[in-house]
Amino acid sequence: MKNTKKLTILHSNDLHGDFLAEEIDKNLVGGVSMLSGYVEKVRAEKENVIYAVAGDMFRGSLIDSEYKGISTIEIMNLLAPDIVTIGNHELDYGIAHLLFLEKCAKFPIINANVYIKTTNTRLFTPYKIIEMDGMRILFIGIITEEVMAQARREDLIGAFIDTFDAAREVERICNAYRSVDIDFTVLLTHIGFEEDKKLARLLSEESGVDLILGGHSHTMMEQPYVENGIMIAHAGDGTDQIGHLDLVIDMDRNTFDSYEWKLVPIDETHCPRNLKLEELIKNYKRATDAKYVRHVTNFHRQLTHPERNQETELGNLFADIIGRSLGVDIMLLASGSIRKPSLGPIVCYSDLMEIFPFDDGIYQFKVTGKSLKKMLHFMLREEAFAGNTEFYQVSKGLKMIYSRSKRAFEEFSFQDVPVEEERLYTLALQGFHFLNIEDFLGVAMEDIRFHQMPRLISSSSLDILEEALISIAGLDAKVEGRITIVD
Repeated sequence: MKNTKKLTILHSNDLHGDFLAEEIDKNLVGGVSMLSGYVEKVRAEKENVIYAVAGDMFRGSLIDSEYKGISTIEIMNLLAPDIVTIGNHELDYGIAHLLFLEKCAKFPIINANVYIKTTNTRLFTPYKIIEMDGMRILFIGIITEEVMAQARREDLIGAFIDTFDAAREVERICNAYRSVDIDFTVLLTHIGFEEDKKLARLLSEESGVDLILGGHSHTMMEQPYVENGIMIAHAGDGTDQIGHLDLVIDMDRNTFDSYEWKLVPIDETHCPRNLKLEELIKNYKRATDAKYVRHVTNFHRQLTHPERNQETELGNLFADIIGRSLGVDIMLLASGSIRKPSLGPIVCYSDLMEIFPFDDGIYQFKVTGKSLKKMLHFMLREEAFAGNTEFYQVSKGLKMIYSRSKRAFEEFSFQDVPVEEERLYTLALQGFHFLNIEDFLGVAMEDIRFHQMPRLISSSSLDILEEALISIAGLDAKVEGRITIVD
């Protein structure tokens, strides 16, 4: 007779400050009040329940950015996850601030592969063993290499942060607990679905990893994916749904015997409300509304940004505004800095701050046409179409037609003239992306400095957008073939 026990794991990822419920077709959907209600409902109905969050609690709302994550930690304390790993946006307010926020958290935060190089010291507790009903469940936290891009912004400690090979770290931790009877092993990752699959392929059977709960790529799944015998599950993003995994654990073999997984919608049908959490959020919202809800402009219609890895209406509008304001030939606007799928037709300052939360400076520099083509060819590598790397919106004048099958441009022109290889073009780029230009656009900083020393020409991209929107009513933008992808 098998020695089995039941375990339920609920999981979310990429919450991004999605605290408030939305009314859709007269029904309330999402928000941490009903999310908390569902978690508490399952905890009351079942015996062995763990709620895990796979990174990116921060960013995406004024409530988060106004209080630099302190509000988010207070809300998460009431949501009461059992285990959390960090995501790349946990670094947005700086590593020192993140370590302060960790002290405010009443839940464990784990990460195994962020180190201080000089002392070989981990910044966070790498793992946690949760014991319940005689079971020992090992959780290990892993983050994306993208953390390095954020860390480089820190003058004092950024250069000392390194991320070790994730698979090596997992194997090392698992090896250290060979003598401990671990019944189930979970990787709580923030590296994206494709990287989760690669990580699973790298792990040996002896590591004992049973499950990867992931984040970062905002992947919606119908059922978990199995790679190298390891189950992988993601739960999209935000608070509109939660992953619910019911497991039967084989205590003799230290793995699962069977499982059922579902993606549960967070709505009034499935979830009671947590009124205490709701009141906390309302208090924060009243404070941010009083400060930021003021009218900026009206569009003729709602403008959209449905996908990061394609030309969009809002991408064109924002790139054009900044490019014109600064007088550059080409503005490359990070597609991921536009954080919501639509804006307008009525635009308040709070809307603008939520859709464009990363207020960064703008750098100007010069490149040859040859370098420009190389940069954008690098941007259009296959990882971009899988959503695993940065993509850029381009200002008016630049036009490219790119063949994925040929991996080549069929057209690459500026102001209706083919881009000349030796001609110098003036570009502008947000500070974070400029400082990481080799990672994001495949060109070395020495090459950028060759023709002209880059300079910071604006300390605030958000100020530029606000001023333009206030000054010009009825703005419109369309997708017009600046970036065309063909087979």
